[in-house]
Amino acid sequence: MKFSAAFSLLSDLRSAFGVAIGPTLRDVIRQPVLIFRPTLLSRVFMSHVWAAFAAGTDEGSRPVKEKLLPENALGAVLDIGAGHGHSVNYLDRKLVSRYIALEPNTFMHPHIRAIASKAGFVESDGSLAILSCGAEDIQTIISHLGGKPYPVDTIVSILTLCSIPAPEQTLNTLVRDVLKPGGKLLFYEHVLSPRQDVAWWQRFWTPVWRIPFDGCRLDRPSHLFAERMMATDRNGNRVSMWSSQELWGKDGEPEEHLFWHRVGRFVKRLDT
Repeated sequence: MKFSAAFSLLSDLRSAFGVAIGPTLRDVIRQPVLIFRPTLLSRVFMSHVWAAFAAGTDEGSRPVKEKLLPENALGAVLDIGAGHGHSVNYLDRKLVSRYIALEPNTFMHPHIRAIASKAGFVESDGSLAILSCGAEDIQTIISHLGGKPYPVDTIVSILTLCSIPAPEQTLNTLVRDVLKPGGKLLFYEHVLSPRQDVAWWQRFWTPVWRIPFDGCRLDRPSHLFAERMMATDRNGNRVSMWSSQELWGKDGEPEEHLFWHRVGRFVKRLDT
């Protein structure tokens, strides 16, 4: 891997600290207890980073989202790690009845509310729900969505599986218990590269990167978590969770990239 590519994320770190360190320090001065709560401090920092870069990140992924979301997202849509909720702008309001934004970082919630409202989803009529629990809190999610199993038709994950705890187990349980049979998992994630040289550098940088960026890891093979997901059919046989699956890359993305992306459209079996 070229030296320039291996160290390319330093410019991202510099930009992030440039915009977020000042506001974060002011927050610490106002709330000194943040010094002793590193997880919350990381979320505060990330909220300032995302306020500066969310729109640009969304614009950079626009071609992917335009291909992935409008025609595939249906019914009740659960957006895990919703951030500012930019994905709602790619949903077809005629096909989507409810947008459920799952975002543990509550500093993001006002942005979600504002963006979703412009797209026609509001809390007052039930078409918008904002949940502050983590994706791993399956029972809390089900409880908030009515208490019955399989409450959503579509699960969307956009640059999220890199940071959730126990991602393979969490994703498996979400699909098994929250997604309706015949429902879709749609994702766009940066993942562990199949190239050993790139993967080495992803593992090298992850301990540094994850501290300020709310647990984000460069070295997760999130696409493989979905691919190898299994279920038990009605006859007691172990089978693939999916009736169909499609996986592709981001157009024009070089292989020598620390943030190597995979895009997926997976349809859950009806007989699980």
